[in-house]
Amino acid sequence: MSVNESIIGPKTFDFAVRIVNLFKNMTTERKEFVLSKQILRSGTSIGANVTEAQYAQSRLDFKSKMNIALKEAGETEYWLKLLKATDYLTEKEFKSLSDDLTPIIKMLIKIVQNSN
Repeated sequence: MSVNESIIGPKTFDFAVRIVNLFKNMTTERKEFVLSKQILRSGTSIGANVTEAQYAQSRLDFKSKMNIALKEAGETEYWLKLLKATDYLTEKEFKSLSDDLTPIIKMLIKIVQNSN
């Protein structure tokens, strides 16, 4: 297990907690239900797929799960940008979440590249 693989689980879990809290805030305070559901799904799926990868049946299965986690991270990045562009997120909120997501994406890219 590489260093990236050992820290990616806790990082994606902590990020998922932030996304759940964002979802709660967006639905209760901002009354936004459609976009918030999208980011909830993709933002929590990152860590779920990383966890599934830890129990992969093969190296190929591991790489597949990590690739899915990376795709979900990319989708989450899109929703964050859209929420900011439509003023559902402030610049500060966007930057904070984006600053947590960017290193996750970088780690996932390295893990996928190194899992050949």
